[in-house]
Amino acid sequence: MDAVFSRRNLIEPAALRPMMARSDLRGGVQAGSHFGAILATGWLLSLSWGSLWAVPVFVVHGVLLNFLYAGQHELSHNTPFRTKSLNEWVGRVIGFLMLYPRTFDQIQHHAHHQHTQDWEKDGELVRQPYTLTSYLLWFLGPTYWYSRVARLVRLARGIVVEPYIRPDQEATVIREARIHMALYAAIAALSVVAQSGAAVLYWLAPMVLTKPVHQLQNTIEHLGLSHEDDILENTRSTDTNALMRWMCWNMQYHTAHHSFPAVPFHALKGLNDTIERRIGHEVHRMGYIEFQREVIRKLRGGKSEADYPSDEVWITRRPGGGAMAVD
Repeated sequence: MDAVFSRRNLIEPAALRPMMARSDLRGGVQAGSHFGAILATGWLLSLSWGSLWAVPVFVVHGVLLNFLYAGQHELSHNTPFRTKSLNEWVGRVIGFLMLYPRTFDQIQHHAHHQHTQDWEKDGELVRQPYTLTSYLLWFLGPTYWYSRVARLVRLARGIVVEPYIRPDQEATVIREARIHMALYAAIAALSVVAQSGAAVLYWLAPMVLTKPVHQLQNTIEHLGLSHEDDILENTRSTDTNALMRWMCWNMQYHTAHHSFPAVPFHALKGLNDTIERRIGHEVHRMGYIEFQREVIRKLRGGKSEADYPSDEVWITRRPGGGAMAVD
């Protein structure tokens, strides 16, 4: 995924080129600090288990695990590290932890960038329009995790139905899923033999139960925006704080990322600022809670995404800071 799906009118090639520089040091600091934080909260969880302190530690540990996907996402673009093998193998480790194999993720995400918001071709949008119920089930995690596990099992059985997976890619995706399933089975067997619940306590349970926090980011990036082929109209950035930007590998600058996917995470703020100067206004952006409140308001009363024009932005920010949407 080294290709740049760009809007060349947004930045001069000479200004873009240095932003695309990759760095083993920057990638190592980001990945190392994220994994280090997970190890630290895991250690604190072991010390606090059985006390009330375990509850907040469990939550923070799970949130950190979930946001590892931000790293997998960047690694699928091969941008965090200059050394290609580091992008490959760190991405595979995270994909294993996320129950989301790297090669499949790369293929799906490539389709997402090529066909953003295209109902038939976007690899991350192949679903029915949300109703309030289906949205909440996805946001809270039940349907998210069911689809994640069911797809992995289906691929391991050799059944590929995704339209964005080419015939020549199917064998690789199937083999990858089977390797994942075999390793998960081995971990389960070892846990039973050792009578250990460590895999559940330090990995699966916190990751599954804190998914809604991660969904704050997952759902805000495109929902309620135009389905036209226009990055500035079909992608949303997020207003947040430095801690969340660190944990999400700067993916809150999502419009900048979609404009030039080959720009590494550490250069996205500068890229975003350049784009906004060029267009003379902010890109679409909202805060996490602001956005969720508006989604719920727009989908309640039996409405769905299908009730709103697909070629218009129907969730956006009111001048002055509030959220608004097209009625």
